[in-house]
Amino acid sequence: MTPEALERSKTWLAQADLRPTRQRLTLASLLVGDGQNRHVTAEGLHDAVMASGDKVSLATVYNTLKAFCDAGLMQEVTVDGSRSYFDTRMDDHPHFYLEETGHLTDAPKAELQIKSLPDIPEGYEIAKLDVVIRLRKIS
Repeated sequence: MTPEALERSKTWLAQADLRPTRQRLTLASLLVGDGQNRHVTAEGLHDAVMASGDKVSLATVYNTLKAFCDAGLMQEVTVDGSRSYFDTRMDDHPHFYLEETGHLTDAPKAELQIKSLPDIPEGYEIAKLDVVIRLRKIS
C-alpha cells in the first residue's frame, strides 16, 4: 500500500467515523486507494486482498463491506437475488450489467429519464430507486 493510498483510505474511513483497523485499511486501500470508483463483489475483493499478500477472511470482507455501506461510504447494488456488487460512487446513477461477463459498470446518468413512478402505498416513501440495465450480446 502506497503512502498516498494509505492516506486516502484513512480519510475515507474518517469521514464516516470508522476506526482505521488493519482489515478496514487493507480493504479501503483496494477500494479507494487510487482515487477511482469501484464496483466489486465480496469474492472479487477477497481475491484482490489475497493477491496482494494480505490475509482477510471472506466473512470479514462481507462484514466490512456491510459496515462501509451502513456508514454511507458505499452502496450495494443487487443485480439478481444472489449477486450483489458494492459501489464506491455514492450519487444516484444507473448501471449496466453485462450478463455474459458479470461485469457491472456505470451507465450515463444524464441520458436516463424517469418520467413517472407508480403511486406508492399510503404511509410509505421511496427510499431509493435502483436502475440496473441488463445487457446481453446479440447472437
